[in-house]
Formats: sequence, structure tokens, C-alpha cells
Amino acid sequence: MLDPRICPDKAALGRAAAEAGADAIRAAIAKHGEATIIVATGASQFEMLEALTSAPDIEWERVTAFHLDEYVGLPVSHPASFRGYLRQRFLAPLRNRPTLIEVDGEAPDPETEAARLSALIAGRRVDVCFAGFGENCHLAFNDPPADFQTNLSYMVVRLDEACRRQQMGEGWFPSPEAVPQRAITMTVPQMMRSELIVLSVPDARKAQAVKDAVEGPVTPSHPGSILQQHPNTLLFIDPPAASLLSR
Repeated sequence: MLDPRICPDKAALGRAAAEAGADAIRAAIAKHGEATIIVATGASQFEMLEALTSAPDIEWERVTAFHLDEYVGLPVSHPASFRGYLRQRFLAPLRNRPTLIEVDGEAPDPETEAARLSALIAGRRVDVCFAGFGENCHLAFNDPPADFQTNLSYMVVRLDEACRRQQMGEGWFPSPEAVPQRAITMTVPQMMRSELIVLSVPDARKAQAVKDAVEGPVTPSHPGSILQQHPNTLLFIDPPAASLLSR
């Protein structure tokens, strides 16, 4: 079930998404003694991560966090590096830090790196997956048409033109040509194995993706639509992102 929840603005959206995720992390630690989460990056996650890292009473040292995706070949020192992003916006604010399983985009062989990550997450209970939609309705870097059937947990993908334009438009790169053409991403089936998925999707530029995911048919052409088949997905949106919904 994909449950849309409209928040008055991006700050409120970030707080609400972080609260939902924080509650699930605390519950997992109380029940299992530890928690496993998936953390996303990008402009849509700014407010959520700020609120999440400020949330009280989370024993972060009991948390293992898997990195969702990373560009192939991009150094961690690059402003667009997702590893750099998570070190700055997720790890740095925390006193007791979780174990972060990073996607190494600079690994000599991206396929081997994807296999390493797949082995690390295999069989693990994932308590919360934090994510968002791309403007083309992608999940992580699973651009349309997304692979809904793969047995892999991570794989190497080629980014489509719409995805690369979005990365440039958000200010991470000076031009679409500067955006790497390949990435290592968590797959859609692996994301779907999460017990809770918390989506933060602000801004009018995401409105069509929100409509396609919530009200359209389930199709690889709109990767986010697969979450209609997930038992527990919370979609936090602001009024501009919700502007095309019919209900």
C-alpha cells in the first residue's frame, strides 16, 4: 500500500518522514537489539536527514545503514558524491555513529562492488528504507524501464537522459554531460524487501512522478508505481508535489 501524506511545506515533510522512520528504528532496536536501514541522498532528503539525525533516543551504534546508490568513477571528494553527502549530512551530526555500508563508486570493478554489497545485505531484515522518487519516477538509480524481477540486490546501471538532467538541474553538476553515465544502485526487489519504506518527495517538479506512482498502473515505465504492491510505504509530499493527484 502506498500511503500519501501531504505536509504543509518541506520542513514539515522532513520532520514527519524522520519521525516515522525514527519510530521504526527505535522499535526494531527494542525488539531485536539492532536495526538495519537504507539511507538515500539528493536534495529531497535534506530536511528529512536533518530531522532524523536530531531525533532523540536512537541508539545509533546499534544501527547498520546501507547506502542506496553511487555514481561509478566519481571521487568521494566531488561535491556530487553520495558517499561524501552521507558522511557530511548523516554521519557527522551523530555522536554515536551507525555502521555505514558505503557504495564504493571508485572500486576498480563496479560489478564486483555490486556483488560485494549484495552479499552483505543478503538475508538481512531491513527495518526502514528511506528513499524518494526521481523526476522520471525512478527509485534509487533504477530508471525506467526498471527491472522488477532481478535476483540481484545491487547492480550496475546506465543512467537515462532525464535522470542526468535532473542531477544537473539540482546543481550537483555544471552540465548533463558532466554527470557520470553509470551508477551502482540497490535494485527494486531489494528495496521492496524492506519492512517499512519512507519516501520524502517535495517540489512541483516531482508532481507527475507522484501521480504516476500513486494513481497510475504498476509498470516498469514508472518505477515508483511498484510501491503500490508494498505492504507498508509512507509517501510524504508537499502541496506542489501533490498538485496533480485527483484524490
